[in-house]
Amino acid sequence: MVGMIDYKRASQKNELEQILQLQRDNLPTVVSEEIKKKEGFVTVHHDFNILHKMNEVCPHIIAVTNEKVVGYALCMHPDFGDEIEVLKPMFAQLKQILGPEETYITMGQICIDKAYRRQGIFRKLYNYMLQELKPEFGCIITEVDAKNMRSLEAHYAVGFELLSRYASGGQDWELIRLG
Repeated sequence: MVGMIDYKRASQKNELEQILQLQRDNLPTVVSEEIKKKEGFVTVHHDFNILHKMNEVCPHIIAVTNEKVVGYALCMHPDFGDEIEVLKPMFAQLKQILGPEETYITMGQICIDKAYRRQGIFRKLYNYMLQELKPEFGCIITEVDAKNMRSLEAHYAVGFELLSRYASGGQDWELIRLG
């Protein structure tokens, strides 16, 4: 029996370590082509230091059961726009698209443990994120690899809208917004 799932902000070192393990388990180099198509994948691999720095500025959103992190949505303040190489083009796009008065937080990555998928955790992580971060931030912005159809479908299903499509680093991206 699965215990009750709680949604909260990450506050402990072991929670950040569990986020990194869940991330490692879902990188495209680890999951099969079939799983990538069916379940999706994560693109960016963070190290503990950057994940911790991001968490200090805006604590990440996590889904927890029995002290186990079973899902996460990373909060990436725009101040981190130059910290992760693969994300620099996204922040450049945002500067072109959004006005200077627009306040936003970037959802740096979302992932659900395979054993806990299709239980509404994805939607609940975003609902909790919106609840926690408004009114400080007017919207949540993220980008999804255009080949990651499972992730795109899930994001559009919870209300994300397309801001732009662009190519960077040999990949096509969809830049999307919620709120």
